[in-house]
Amino acid sequence: MKLLKLLPASGDHLTPKETVAELDKYIVGQNDAKRSVAIALRNRWRRQQVPENLRDEIAPKNIIMIGPTGVGKTEIARRLAKLTASPFLKIEASKFTEVGYVGRDVESMVRDLMELAVNMVKAEERHKVQAKAEAAVEERLLDLLLPGSTPETPADAGGDQDTPGDSGNTREKLRTMLRAGRLEERLVDLEVSQRSAPVVEIFSAAGMEEMDFNFKDMLGNLFPGKTKQRKVKLAEAREYLLQEEAGRLIDMDRVVEEARRKVEQNGIIFLDEIDKIVGRDGTRGPDVSREGVQRDLLPIVEGTTVNSKYGMLRTDHILFIASGAFHLSKPSDLIPEMQGRFPIRVELHSLGAEEFERILTEPENALIKQYRALLNTEGIRLTFTAEAVKEIAGLATKVNDRTENIGARRLHTVMERLLEEISFTAPDLTAQEITITDAYVRERLAALIDDEDLSRYIL
Repeated sequence: MKLLKLLPASGDHLTPKETVAELDKYIVGQNDAKRSVAIALRNRWRRQQVPENLRDEIAPKNIIMIGPTGVGKTEIARRLAKLTASPFLKIEASKFTEVGYVGRDVESMVRDLMELAVNMVKAEERHKVQAKAEAAVEERLLDLLLPGSTPETPADAGGDQDTPGDSGNTREKLRTMLRAGRLEERLVDLEVSQRSAPVVEIFSAAGMEEMDFNFKDMLGNLFPGKTKQRKVKLAEAREYLLQEEAGRLIDMDRVVEEARRKVEQNGIIFLDEIDKIVGRDGTRGPDVSREGVQRDLLPIVEGTTVNSKYGMLRTDHILFIASGAFHLSKPSDLIPEMQGRFPIRVELHSLGAEEFERILTEPENALIKQYRALLNTEGIRLTFTAEAVKEIAGLATKVNDRTENIGARRLHTVMERLLEEISFTAPDLTAQEITITDAYVRERLAALIDDEDLSRYIL
């Protein structure tokens, strides 16, 4: 997520097949959903290739993912954002309330996305100036270690390190020790900046968050910065000075402009639980968390301009991916205008034992790979037999069927329970190899799963 070049971003040039192949590395199944997001991604690249007079007329093909929890809806969107180096924000639609009521303003999600984009671009710029900042910090650290001496005008080093005429040599000796990491624990006197401004708490109504930010910034700028001298270890001083030097070298105007382009052209907003804002028949009183929120969301999804502390932001080409279980409603229950802004709808199926087996072993971030890496830090080589993997998948499926079906998330609780004893005693075990068999899985979990009442609370 750290490439600044906008057209194309790191994944925008991928064909739909290549995008699906990348998603397959982390997500099992759900091919229809992968195809939909891959096409939406490719359409972004296609839009940039058409004549400019037609480019702004092509709206993004927003997507609604329909499926129960734990089947990969959020993971697909998150991986897509990483693949394309796009600013990505996940937000629950149920957190918003209709304008006029106390709660979050829907426009705040666009401002949050911009804040994320600024941090992304700033991190990339900081990486670009890292070498230059480190060179400057080295000189400043030497100044702290040898006060009064600079590379241009050597001064008396003081103390018993060298004679006054040898301060230049002393500086070079210190430089060698500094680069070798031999001075990290030495204490130095460092001046750190302090801003003396009164604490002002602003309680803002919905839609007033930006006034809150601007007012605080204005108050902060009214009061001059002060410095305070602290005695810190050299390692801590280096981190502080690196931040300070990088801040001086970064052009924030360029950062903001690049972040704005990323948001407006490549931004992705994932609206989770969109089914929670579907109006229900027979509701008495103002339904502030449902249909009213849809109407407030509509201009943003259709394309509008949002005010932020970084300037005006257009939402015309932000890609919106919505998701929901739709147990008590269906996408057609959304207001007609909202339905029209989400032309692509894809259903994700529930996961069973076969998918769980693949989730445990196949993805690059598979759960078993994670636990093996964790315990390897303690010198323990953890292996699972094929029968054990099958048994874990079957038991997780059984718990999902009996209780609430939370999809692949059930594997996390089952694996934690299974390896609890090994994880607890790992520091005390001598380096060895531990093999998890199907018999061990049944010994640790079978009785617990058979007790339906107990499994509801523990698994």
